[in-house]
Amino acid sequence: MKSYRTNSINNLHKISVAPMMDCTDKHFRMIMRKISSKALLYTEMIVAQSLIYTKKKEQFLSFNPEERPLSIQFGGDNPQMLKEAAKMAQDWGYDEINFNVGCPSPRVCAGNFGASLMKEPTKVAKCIESLKNNCNLPVTIKHRIGVDEDDSLDKLDSFVKEVANAGADRFTVHARKAILKGLNPKQNRTIPPLKYEVVQKLKKLNPQLLIEVNGGFTNIDQCIKALNNFDGVMIGRSAYKYPLRWSEIDQKIYGQNITHKKPSEIIFSLIPYIEDHIKLGGRTWDICKHLINLVEGIPKAKIWRNQISTKSIKKELSIKYLVQLTSELQEMGY
Repeated sequence: MKSYRTNSINNLHKISVAPMMDCTDKHFRMIMRKISSKALLYTEMIVAQSLIYTKKKEQFLSFNPEERPLSIQFGGDNPQMLKEAAKMAQDWGYDEINFNVGCPSPRVCAGNFGASLMKEPTKVAKCIESLKNNCNLPVTIKHRIGVDEDDSLDKLDSFVKEVANAGADRFTVHARKAILKGLNPKQNRTIPPLKYEVVQKLKKLNPQLLIEVNGGFTNIDQCIKALNNFDGVMIGRSAYKYPLRWSEIDQKIYGQNITHKKPSEIIFSLIPYIEDHIKLGGRTWDICKHLINLVEGIPKAKIWRNQISTKSIKKELSIKYLVQLTSELQEMGY
């Protein structure tokens, strides 16, 4: 068996926020960065082929420097296109590249990438090698513990070893298998059972590799416990729906001496960003659809969210009114 390539990445990212379609755009990432300065953030998945052929590359690639550390996630199965995508990622200043081999969407799998690629480890290895050889960035991979009936530990271990030999620097393993026929993407996040023990066995078989676990984490204490067995923990929907529940990441995971941020403080800090977005022709809803998740579990939270949502969807939300509503939160101590 070939020896593993030497990893070019340090284990800096104990906590990351998963790439999520229609969720982890640059506006959400700005909000999340106000909550944690340390967690690794991800873009939504970008299809390499779309990036190569679009004339609007900036829409795919632009981000705010404050979002860093930031990983760009690519989907695809063509090494030549991934080669070009890798060069662009480096030129635009991303910190890492992640390769998606976990998405169970029928549309994605129809293009022969995402989770379906787990059935073709040699092709995945060639894709990783192409990314790795055409940039100086760490190249990581996100995948499942198996696909359909191909879900044995032996197959998973063989997959990981082949991809490691191609140069993958970190493996983020969603501790569920993907069922490509019969379940939609949402069901694939809940119906296949979580099997953390499989990922733990994988780590024991490959102690020299950085292996991060993903799937089902809803609070920091769970993550702290998981870090006893894994090199990192990736959180997903919980971070998107309840972002402030993760406000102690920097303190509890990274040992930073910081004070707990209140919703009003985060929103006020984002006002200049929102103003700039509007000046460039953007809509307040682009940001407020994420912002409303900051206000939950407090008195009149539902009323506040409804006011923000209704006004911004109708394009009637002024900065002045947003400040007024946020000041009311502040006066209540939130």
